[in-house]
Amino acid sequence: MEKPKNCIIVIFGASGDLTHRKLIPALYELYRKDLLPERFGVLGVSRTRLTDTSFRKQLAASLKEYTANDSTDTKQIKKFLKRIYYLAIDTSNAGDYQKLKSRLKKLDKEYQTHGAFIYYLSIAPSMYEVIVENLGLHGLQESQWREGYDKRIIVEKPFGYDLESGRSLNKKLLKVFREPQVYRIDHYLGKETVQNILVFRFSNGIFEPLWNRNYISHVEITAAETVGIEKRGKYYDQSGALRDMVQSHLMQILGVIAMEPPSTFESSAVRNEIVKVFHSLPAIHPNEVANFAVRGQYTKSKIQGEIIPGYRDEEHVDPFSRTETYIALKVFIENWRWGGVPFYIRTGKRLPTRVTEVVIHFKSTPHILFKQKDQHHTEPNQLILRIQPDEGILLNFGMKLPGAGFQVKKVSMDFHYSDLGDIPVPQAYERLLLDCMMGDSTLFARGDAVEACWGFVDPILREWQENPDDTIFGYPAGTWGPRQANLLFGVPGLDWHYPCKNLVEDALFCEL
Repeated sequence: MEKPKNCIIVIFGASGDLTHRKLIPALYELYRKDLLPERFGVLGVSRTRLTDTSFRKQLAASLKEYTANDSTDTKQIKKFLKRIYYLAIDTSNAGDYQKLKSRLKKLDKEYQTHGAFIYYLSIAPSMYEVIVENLGLHGLQESQWREGYDKRIIVEKPFGYDLESGRSLNKKLLKVFREPQVYRIDHYLGKETVQNILVFRFSNGIFEPLWNRNYISHVEITAAETVGIEKRGKYYDQSGALRDMVQSHLMQILGVIAMEPPSTFESSAVRNEIVKVFHSLPAIHPNEVANFAVRGQYTKSKIQGEIIPGYRDEEHVDPFSRTETYIALKVFIENWRWGGVPFYIRTGKRLPTRVTEVVIHFKSTPHILFKQKDQHHTEPNQLILRIQPDEGILLNFGMKLPGAGFQVKKVSMDFHYSDLGDIPVPQAYERLLLDCMMGDSTLFARGDAVEACWGFVDPILREWQENPDDTIFGYPAGTWGPRQANLLFGVPGLDWHYPCKNLVEDALFCEL
């Protein structure tokens, strides 16, 4: 595999959690697999007063804790950490960026990177615009225009708080950087099984002809979490499930599932087709929000003898909060391929299991030949694309049970990535960091895609904000969310796909 050009990775917020848990372990795994450039360096930037030596000691401890490779080589870690440096500056002070410029000049000469710097904003979103503006003031965004060498910037979600702030952030980014330099990272697109959806669809002649309204009755996209808000009350109470999960992660999965085949597998062609999906989503009228969106909030319950607090009892959460920890949506894509096919999207905290999956429900046979007693319909085929955990693909279909008669039983053909044995599934940040170094933006969100996603969710958020008394349903922690979400299907007998049962029996559901 071709290696990236020499570069320096500058991590703003280097003393933070993301750097220690995800970014440095991902870079170490790439180093261990010999996928990084021949000459590369990492410069951590933060306000915390550290030296190169003390920063490296902290990272050594983090690598031992968070690196997936059990047989961590101490010598290899030491060699890797020699490439890592630290600079303490006040990122809100424009004058301090002269220190950054001087340090980068020295590292650029040492590693022969020709000004190829990747800036990673691993900091609070409120600092994005400040850092970008200060980089521009000191000319740190300008490229030397040598082939393959460029300055790039990676921006973590959230990309704004609503449509207006999303547009504002894009404008300020593009005042300093060109769009091809901007990499808006959504780690869901870095997951191997999300990428495999593209291969599954576009390299198999057996499935793509069925991937349309003629054969598919409806599609489910689920992202369930067992955890609560994990001491992130201040952030989450201002965000909620719709902003935190749907606008970014699940909309991107929707785009991959529903996109048209691109003309080539190049970044612009793939992202053009994904954006078309978002532009095909009809806006939900304020009067219709309750018919297409159900929001919920987890309440106190007891799971396996442990008392689980309700959302409003969590630290730094308003005791009268109307923030949703669960959201279920019914959406349509108004184009030739998907006209009339509903897509059901749900995500929530404190659900019975941790799972992210897509379920394709095919239409039933037009006539029931093998009727069982009191059976008035056939069980439709399902294709389940499991993104996490236990990554894989499962296809359900009917088979005859041995013996007299024609008794039909649902069986499965499945593939799990674990079946590949010793071939490891890389972490999302490994793939995305490497892609950025290679200059491949296929798996990163483009500015117009971000704005299109905000354009879809914004009317829902506005309706809730302007009408705070709109119903929010309580669901006990350990259940699959409010029962009212089932009503989105509007067809008797149709329901969500449940990977497991509720953890709480006889639970009390309510309106909050």
